[in-house]
Amino acid sequence: MARIFFDHISTSPLDPRVFEAMRPYFLEVYGNPSSHIHDQGQAALKAVDAARAEVASLLNAGPGEIVFTSGATESNNLAVKGAAEAAGRKGGHIVVSDVEHFSVLNALIPLRNRGVEVTTVPVDSDGKVDPGDVAGAIRSDTMLVSVMQANSEIGTIQPVAEIGRIARERGVLFHTDATASAGHIPLDVRTIGADLVTLSAHNFYGPKGAGALFVREGVALVSQIDGGFQERGFRAGTENVPGIVGMGAAAGIAKREMGEWDFRLRRLGKRLWEGIAASVDHLHFTGHPSDRLPGHVSFWVEYAEGESLLLFLNVNGIMAASGSACSSNLRGHDEEDLVASPVLRAIGVPSDICTGSITFSLGKGNTEAEVDEVVSVLPGIVKRLWEMSPTYLDYQKQKAQGGA
Repeated sequence: MARIFFDHISTSPLDPRVFEAMRPYFLEVYGNPSSHIHDQGQAALKAVDAARAEVASLLNAGPGEIVFTSGATESNNLAVKGAAEAAGRKGGHIVVSDVEHFSVLNALIPLRNRGVEVTTVPVDSDGKVDPGDVAGAIRSDTMLVSVMQANSEIGTIQPVAEIGRIARERGVLFHTDATASAGHIPLDVRTIGADLVTLSAHNFYGPKGAGALFVREGVALVSQIDGGFQERGFRAGTENVPGIVGMGAAAGIAKREMGEWDFRLRRLGKRLWEGIAASVDHLHFTGHPSDRLPGHVSFWVEYAEGESLLLFLNVNGIMAASGSACSSNLRGHDEEDLVASPVLRAIGVPSDICTGSITFSLGKGNTEAEVDEVVSVLPGIVKRLWEMSPTYLDYQKQKAQGGA
C-alpha cells in the first residue's frame, strides 16, 4: 500500500540537496567555529557565516541579525522571555493573539509569575486577528506584541504588516512566529516591521534541531542559556554546524523555488478542498478560505471525532494531523471531560461536540493522484465512524421523527 504524507505542517522531508550540503560537516569539516585559530575551526566558521547570509537573504535581513538556535521553541522562548527581561522593569505588559503556539503561551507563565500582565486579543471565525484589537490592547507599559504569521492548525495568515506598523508607531517590539510560514510564503522583515521573527528549518525541507531568531539590529534580549558568548551573546553553546549548514541550504532553495511551490500547492489544495466539500456531509472547513497557507486544508466533521478519523486515515495509508486531540480525564476534573483544541475554541467550534479538526498539509512532493486518493477514501471513513457514533444515531432518530 502506498503511503501518502499530508502532514507537512508538522515537519517536512529533508531535501536531498540539503542533505548533500550537510554531509561534509559530519566527517570532514568537524571544527568548532569558536576555534578559529586553526584551519578546521576557520572552515566551520566560514560555513556558519555562509548559512547565516542565506537565512538572512530569505527574510531581507542582515546576516548579523540572525541568531541560530535549536529550533522554533527555543527561538520563541528567547524572543518572549528575552525581550521582557531586557526591558529591565518589574511588571510590564505583553499582547498576544488567542491562537499562538504553546511555545509562546507557555513562555508567558514565568513572566506572569513575576508580575507581567498579558492581554490576549481574540480572532474571528476564520482565525484572523483584527489589527484594531491589537492597537486597542497596547498600553503605555506594553513591551512586546507577539502574533504569528500563520497558524499551523487552521492555515490562516495574519495581517502581520499592519500589526507591525501599529507596534512600530507605538514604540513597542513586534515578534512574529513564522514557523509555519517561513520558506512557503513571502516574509520580508522590513516590510512587516518585525523586530523578532522565529524560524524552524525542518518546516521548510531543512534538518530538525536547527532554527533561528531574527533579531533586528539594536534590539536588546537577555540570553536564556548561560554559558559562552556564541551567537553575539544571545545563545550560548557550540553551534550545530551541520544543522546550520542545512538550514542555510534550505533557505536558499526556498528563496529560489518558493514561487513555484506556491503555485502548485495552491492548485493541489484547491483540488483537495473542492473534492472533500463535494463528497462529505456535515463538513465544516476551518481557517480563512483564501488568506491561508498554500496546500493547507483543515476541517471538522460533525459526529466524527478527529483522533478516530486520523487513525482510520493512517490504516488507509494516509498520514495527516489533528489539531483537536480531544482530551479526556483532564487534570483537576473528577469527571471525564472532552475539550476541543484552544484554536478551535477560539474560532467558535462548539466545544460540546468536541469533534476537532483534521489538517491536511501538502508538500512539494505530493501529486494530484494522492489528492484524488484521499478524496476517494475519506467519505467511507466518515461513514464508518458515523455508524459507530451514538450522537450520530441520535441525530438520525431526531431527523426521522422530525420528518414523520
